[in-house]
Amino acid sequence: MEHQESDENSSSDFKVHVFSSSSELLESLHEKLSSVKKQPYPAMYSSVYGGIILDPAMMVIPIDDHMVHRGHGVFDTSIIFDGYLYELDAHLDRFLRSASQARVSSPFPRSTLRSILIQMTSVSKCKKGTLRFWLSAGPGDFLLSPAKCPRPAFYAVVIDDDFSQCKEGVKAITSTIPMKSSLFATMKNVNYLPNVLSVMEAEDNGAFSSIWVDDEGYIAEGPNVNVAFITHDKELILPVFDKILSGCTALRLLQLATKLVEQGRLNHITTGNITAEKAKGAAEMMYVGSTLPLLPIIMWDEQPIGDGKVGELTMALSDLLWDDMVTGTGMQRVAVPYE
Repeated sequence: MEHQESDENSSSDFKVHVFSSSSELLESLHEKLSSVKKQPYPAMYSSVYGGIILDPAMMVIPIDDHMVHRGHGVFDTSIIFDGYLYELDAHLDRFLRSASQARVSSPFPRSTLRSILIQMTSVSKCKKGTLRFWLSAGPGDFLLSPAKCPRPAFYAVVIDDDFSQCKEGVKAITSTIPMKSSLFATMKNVNYLPNVLSVMEAEDNGAFSSIWVDDEGYIAEGPNVNVAFITHDKELILPVFDKILSGCTALRLLQLATKLVEQGRLNHITTGNITAEKAKGAAEMMYVGSTLPLLPIIMWDEQPIGDGKVGELTMALSDLLWDDMVTGTGMQRVAVPYE
């Protein structure tokens, strides 16, 4: 009781600062950001501002944006690698499908969205990192319905980040956090609280991440990645995409893996329902996602996968994806015209 009274007394003595002008606020923000050695977000685009922002203090979203307070928005991510945008068009197409499912319109046609993303990456001068972009119902009020929002909003940010091919195996656990229904799991929307709690649960248990198993006992996906298995019969199998997000990298993996079939290293490639029991008996297992692009899993729920080591075919698949990022041809790699 005394401690509570002490807190109340100290709280009553606390005086909230009122910023008298925007210049004072910006000065305070710049002072806080000055200690950052390297700016992690070299550029942002906002349709609310109507242009590209280079000042990190101005990289903000209105508090009354419905994506902020109602989660009414969708997003996607493309990799920036060696000055190229990897799988930009595949991610942009999924982005617009998600927006359609979420009933969020775009302030621009697809071609303009694409042009904005490329121009912003160019201005950022970032050669390695990620490009993340959002469509929102937009700012307007704090109601549930977006009916009074004047227009939707498009945001994007370049994230300067270093990453390399994953060659070490990780642990995974089965998540106890309820997975999303198929309606919300198949669209890449900003409602990621189940995903966040699932990852936190894994970290609490000394694992890298988790795996969702659906009500029928079939493997679904990880919190922000797909899952793939190689059976002892050398079959590559991924869970069907009818109840989970259709991963761009997972779909590309299915295409590239045919090279291992041609070489006689894999016997078959398929998508299907796979039970947790059968999956735990796989020879090899991996996470598949844009920023990995492939991460070996060597232990699941404290049970070794195969011999408990990173598998040869897992690394062969990883090499295919990595080579595709580095030297792939066609529309997989979009050159960024840096100034």
